[in-house]
Amino acid sequence: MEVIRVKGGRSIEGEVTVEGAKNSALKLMAATLMAPGVNTLTNVPNIADVHVMGKVLKYLGARIEVLGEHELKIDTSSVDRWETPYHLVAQMRASTAVLGPLLSRFGKAIVAMPGGCNIGARKIDMHILGLESLGVNFDVDHGDIHASIPHGLKGTQVMLDFASVGATENLMMASVHVTGTTVIENAAREPEIVDLANLLNEMGAKVSGAGSSRIEIEGVEELHPVEHRVVGDRIEAGTFIAMAGICGGPVTVKGFDPAHLGLVLKKYELMGLDVERGRHECTVSRQAPIRSIDIQTLPFPGFPTDLQAQTMCLLAQGSDSCIVTENVFENRFMFASELQRMGADITIEGHHAIVRGVERFSGAEVKSPDLRGGAALVMAGLVADGYTTVSDVHHIDRGYECFVEKLQALGAEVRRMEVPDLEDGGEVG
Repeated sequence: MEVIRVKGGRSIEGEVTVEGAKNSALKLMAATLMAPGVNTLTNVPNIADVHVMGKVLKYLGARIEVLGEHELKIDTSSVDRWETPYHLVAQMRASTAVLGPLLSRFGKAIVAMPGGCNIGARKIDMHILGLESLGVNFDVDHGDIHASIPHGLKGTQVMLDFASVGATENLMMASVHVTGTTVIENAAREPEIVDLANLLNEMGAKVSGAGSSRIEIEGVEELHPVEHRVVGDRIEAGTFIAMAGICGGPVTVKGFDPAHLGLVLKKYELMGLDVERGRHECTVSRQAPIRSIDIQTLPFPGFPTDLQAQTMCLLAQGSDSCIVTENVFENRFMFASELQRMGADITIEGHHAIVRGVERFSGAEVKSPDLRGGAALVMAGLVADGYTTVSDVHHIDRGYECFVEKLQALGAEVRRMEVPDLEDGGEVG
């Protein structure tokens, strides 16, 4: 099996450029189903989840040409299927993003229930309830979602119980061809929602209000192919910013909009990090000890759940005690038990984690529980005594391109290596 091995104690400094946003690229790829022809996406991250989404689109009949590492030409003119295979969509939760586009194009869809990181129940009730209000009929059978539109799609007002990113995206895409106008209330406000709305509008849709809690979609008859650049990945940026904070830096993180991490950067400054903001970059360093502050995750513009593990890692070396509250995914604290193996003092009580700062971490063998938790364990290894070995690194591959190489360029002593898989009967020696 492959692992990432980190030797602690090395300072990191320099510059790192983040890729296009994973959470945007996957939805933009799905949206190309709605505009038959050749769509071009640039700044697409070369990561495992993008590869899986590419396979889903090819299964449906699309042709994909890779130009360089970060540009995709997606020809959806010959797409003739509306059923997605379980063995692909079970690998990532973004699989449900094809539901809205397939309904919009074919008036029917069969989509397997989503997979991905095991960090929450991933109920898609809000997707179903919202789409039902537009005129979609659903039947969930043997793990598959069967959707159809017997009487066409009609614009309406949809009120989401929770500002769900996935439900907002599916409703936006399904509403593009409705008769009349759809209004989504309590819509998700993430930058990736704005990126999707921009793509749809470039294609000829009429979407307004993206980035606010009220999005309005006026139905149009057809869309046309376009070329679009994926927005920079604020979560990858936040990961390297947190790493600079725990190690001291200075590190300049480029390729994203610091406004997309507004609350995160303010919280990090309260923790003692020095943050210098630029237009598409920021430089982070730290001279003082890490101050312990309380954090709670919330939908954007709140503190992102995807940066909770990295921030807990910072706070685990804080000067005092604090509480981290997880309000988005109920299983997102699995990372904490692995960090405890490295000497962290963390107590889990429901959706709260009580974090008591310790002076240092100790290198250990740990297992990546999910995408962001895996990155945070590597982060902890940067400042731990001795060596830290992180296994199950396929989780990290789902969302970070050239993760090890970028850390090496910053001066970290880290490498990816193959070791015997003892659980499968491998032998050392």
